[in-house]
Amino acid sequence: MKQPPGPWSRFPRTRTLTKSSLAHAAFLVTILIKGFFGLLEVTAGLIIAVTGPSLALQWTNPELYQGPHSPTAEFIRQGAAALAESPGHFVIFYLLVHGTLKMAITGTLLRGRGVWVFPFASVILTGFIGYMSFELAEEWSNWLLGLALLDTVTLLLVLNEWRTWNTKHPGAEAPA
Repeated sequence: MKQPPGPWSRFPRTRTLTKSSLAHAAFLVTILIKGFFGLLEVTAGLIIAVTGPSLALQWTNPELYQGPHSPTAEFIRQGAAALAESPGHFVIFYLLVHGTLKMAITGTLLRGRGVWVFPFASVILTGFIGYMSFELAEEWSNWLLGLALLDTVTLLLVLNEWRTWNTKHPGAEAPA
């Protein structure tokens, strides 16, 4: 008796992985990570807008956790303390806009809804990489270097996916 096709029936059953399939998998994972970071940024922006930086200062209070010194908690405390001394409107705006943009680009890239998103995402990523490079030249930060490297890898994967998308859809053109 023949089994009905399942949800995985559209995927070929090959045991060999090609460079193209590994690059596509890396693209998907990286884009999902960027989307998750976008969700965290929007969430942080909303929390800061509603509660102010005091909540971050309370959550990272050294008395709340035991064990060795936490560099992440100290980083959050320093950022929240600096935010408490400023109006914070720019930070809230940045987190909300940047996070929303990341989530929108992630959704569009994952759905493969048009070639227009590839140059748009490439320009946005190049801008972020340029800005982070400028900031790194002014003051070194391992965190910022990590984010710049992640954006660089993401840009390379987006460009590769764009090239692959163009070969799979030869008649598709970007809207004028």
